[in-house]
Order: sequence, then C-alpha cells, then structure tokens
Amino acid sequence: MATTEKRQRSDVFKSGFVQDAYFSQVYEFPLLKQATGKPYKAIPFDKATRSTKYDHWIHFYIHDKQFECVWNNPKQYLNMLKRFAGVITPDFSLYRSLPLAMQIWNTYRSRAIAYWLQSNGISIIPNIRWGDERTYAFAFEGIEKGGTVAVSTNGCIKKKLDRYYFIKGLDKMVETLKPDTIINYSYAPDDIFTPYRNQGIEIIPIENYILTVRKGVQ
Repeated sequence: MATTEKRQRSDVFKSGFVQDAYFSQVYEFPLLKQATGKPYKAIPFDKATRSTKYDHWIHFYIHDKQFECVWNNPKQYLNMLKRFAGVITPDFSLYRSLPLAMQIWNTYRSRAIAYWLQSNGISIIPNIRWGDERTYAFAFEGIEKGGTVAVSTNGCIKKKLDRYYFIKGLDKMVETLKPDTIINYSYAPDDIFTPYRNQGIEIIPIENYILTVRKGVQ
C-alpha cells in the first residue's frame, strides 16, 4: 500500500488518468466513449463546490487557475463531481499566442481528465477547443464522431479576428467530428449557428452563468 501511495504522489504527469486507455494514432490522446448527454443547465466548477443544484452539469468555462486544482488533485473533487448530472470537460486555454507545444499539452490534459471521469462512471461531454489552423491537426483527435460535443463563444467572438478563428474552427470541427448535437456555452448568434441547424445538427445554448444569476434564474 505504501508503495502504491508513494507512486501516486510522484505521478507528476498524471499517467494514472489514462490507465488502461486506448490512444489516438498521432498525438496519443486517450480515446473517449461517445457522449450523448444534452444539458440545458450548467454551473461553473468554482460555484459547484458550494451548490446543491445537482440537476445541473458542471462546466469549466472559467479562468484556468480556478480549476487547475482538478488536474493537481483530482480525487479530492471526484465525489462532488459525481453528485451532478454530468461534466462538460475542462476548457484549458488554447490562446493563439501560446507555443503550439503548450496548446497540445492543454488539449491532452482535457482529454485525460475526460477519460478519467468516464472511467469513474461520470457522464461527460467533451469540450472542443481550437486556436488557429495549426491546431486542427490535434484539436479534434480522440473524439468519436457523432454524439454530443461542447464549445463556447464566451470571450471568443467579440473581436473581429477572434470571431474569424472561432467560425473557421467551428466549421472544421463539424466537418471532422460530424456531431449530432453541439452544446454552446454563452451567446449563440444565429449567423454562426443557424447553418448547422439547417444541416440537422441540434444546437443547445446554455446561457452564461453570470446572466442567469442576474435574472435570478439560478
């Protein structure tokens, strides 16, 4: 037992997340089972720790520093996460200004946590995040085609250049993964999402948590 505990403490790369996983061919991300959940309510991770709204899903569309703890000490939060309807997987940042190696690493981390959550019986929806065209090589890898995926326009479409990259990447994601359902956290403009509705893809918008609080909905 002591040896096992020592090994877990020294697992700085969190290889335990992907124990027994099968991996994608190129970047060796853990392969995830297809997600089929359709959440209409979600609460940010940093608020979920004090919430009893267990019919909600948990999301991570918040600053990375507010959920880095899940990567560092996942078991501490497992029981809390299990109480909720499911988890939209962590949204580690893929800023275009980040070195590409860091963007690949952050994508891996999201996939690794997603696999670990599935292995522990938690319903997940994979969050798909991309940057510029270079990220298309890995941003969609390890995700089974069809089913449900999640994206977020939060902070991604206010500036013209950011909006351009979001729209272009969304189109590439749909082309590659062919999802049945797309969950979008925050504002879902018709000019961006209607073309996909017209293709028969179900678009489920989840309102930004701050707005729901202001409306007194939460």
